[in-house]
Amino acid sequence: MRLAKYLAHAGVASRRAAERLIAEGAVALAGEVVRDPALDVGPGAPVTVNGRALAGPERRVLYALHKPVGVLSTARDPQGRRTVVELIGARERLYPVGRLDRDSSGLILLTNDGALAHRLTHPSFEVPKTYRVRVAGGPVKRAALRALSEGVMLDDGPTGPARVRKLTATTLEIELREGRNRQVRRMCAAVGHPVVALCRVRIGALTLTGLAPGRWRRLSEADVAALVGGAH
Repeated sequence: MRLAKYLAHAGVASRRAAERLIAEGAVALAGEVVRDPALDVGPGAPVTVNGRALAGPERRVLYALHKPVGVLSTARDPQGRRTVVELIGARERLYPVGRLDRDSSGLILLTNDGALAHRLTHPSFEVPKTYRVRVAGGPVKRAALRALSEGVMLDDGPTGPARVRKLTATTLEIELREGRNRQVRRMCAAVGHPVVALCRVRIGALTLTGLAPGRWRRLSEADVAALVGGAH
């Protein structure tokens, strides 16, 4: 297994962060500093990070969490605000798969498996994500629904097509297959309907069913297979 991947599976950091640690000279193999992230290491290799020996790769896990409003989608916060990782309190070193902004709620995944996180977030795999949003600006008209469905121009370029369903006069369900920063909020604002409340209700085949705000569950192998199977 490549060294950077080994560190990610050991729960040290994400693959990219592990590569930075290696480049900085923080990683040693059998007492010798290693700067090649592609170096092949076997199970139980005598690897240390900043002088601390690793026990070896952790079991790879994936958790689903119903993130409440006000909780940050990060592993830690220098200001001491509550994070999604703290809500789960798992013994593995987790990091969130993608993000939900602080003012949004809903389904978020956490894992220590960098390869799985990449498969679930990279645009090329087109894993669909569904959001339920309540908007301001009066009843949503047909023209706004059409614009959201066909794509709207944002400051970082046009969005791709989306599936949009009107649930009430001011509540929409929007399914995206791309994941730009605060994309749903920016799309709705672009058509004259700023978001008042946003909740992600589905990622691929996985839904919020049975998860109250702040609650979580570890996903089974069947759950993971269904998620990955939904990626192209």
